[in-house]
Amino acid sequence: MIKNSLIAAALLLSSSAYALDCGSSDSWLDKGCRRSVQIMEQGEGDLYLPGYAYHLRSMYSQEKIKSFNERAWGIGYGKSLTDEDGDWHGLYAMAFLDSHKEVEPVAGYAYQKMLPVGDNWKVGGGFTAFLTSRSDTLSRVPVPLALPLASVQYRKVAVMATFMPGPRGNGNVLFFFSRIHY
Repeated sequence: MIKNSLIAAALLLSSSAYALDCGSSDSWLDKGCRRSVQIMEQGEGDLYLPGYAYHLRSMYSQEKIKSFNERAWGIGYGKSLTDEDGDWHGLYAMAFLDSHKEVEPVAGYAYQKMLPVGDNWKVGGGFTAFLTSRSDTLSRVPVPLALPLASVQYRKVAVMATFMPGPRGNGNVLFFFSRIHY
């Protein structure tokens, strides 16, 4: 499963954007298409290292917390660029172990408004929109999601986080991963 997900993601990131014929209107769809092509043509590589999924203790029973995997280890690849305003845009695919130690593939787009806060340091805030598939949700049917995204970056290494909200006993996960730009 992980191998097939990574092969599909690599093919998606390496070839499909070049085949897109984006419109020239100011619609969000045409602008998004043009930005995706720009990322693929001008962007540079990123290595993603998923690492930790913190389940909010107040939203689950102690028994449930003990059953969860919080070591969301995995790997991913992406391409990204910094735009004329200094903001970050990226296309990515990664796979990691979910809360039940099942492989969860994710592929999507991310945007962050970046703010320099010191020599070689930046903080970012934005969103990610992606497709994912889980064994415990719709029997692995791909599901589109959009989540907030925050980061702290030093030179070419960023520690990033997103939050999956939900009702009591579902979701409520703070997910941490690293991005190394090369």
